[in-house]
Amino acid sequence: MPNLVENVLVEPLIEALQKETLVTISTVDHETGGPNLSAISWLYAPDEKSILLAVKAESRIVKNVLHNSELVVNLMANDSVYAIHTKATVKVEKMEDVPLKLALLSLDVKTVRDVMFYGAKISVEPKFEKTYDVDAAKKLDYQVFTALRNYG
Repeated sequence: MPNLVENVLVEPLIEALQKETLVTISTVDHETGGPNLSAISWLYAPDEKSILLAVKAESRIVKNVLHNSELVVNLMANDSVYAIHTKATVKVEKMEDVPLKLALLSLDVKTVRDVMFYGAKISVEPKFEKTYDVDAAKKLDYQVFTALRNYG
């Protein structure tokens, strides 16, 4: 059975991207031309065709996107694993109302592929814990997600 391919985010994926969710993103490294993988959780899908992403403004992710706009979001949700192929642009170099210097990336969804291997499903989605001050983490997350929703 072939894996499903869509050109938009289906509802369960939009729902997963309405809250803090652990994903990995792949970019093309601006120095080596090889793959660059990062784990992030500050992203938000305002609709079926776009994802907003907040990352440190000086990050390798931003440098890579400026050189090559191809970016893949790897999401575990809806009992499966999805590779969301996007075209990324730096929408805002420094987001307002956020205490850190974060850039806002806008991701235009090109294709969404179910890449889970045949005969299996995700039984438990990835969970993570913040390892620094819990109250400070909650406050920062609230500020970043509020800003992401306002840009969306």
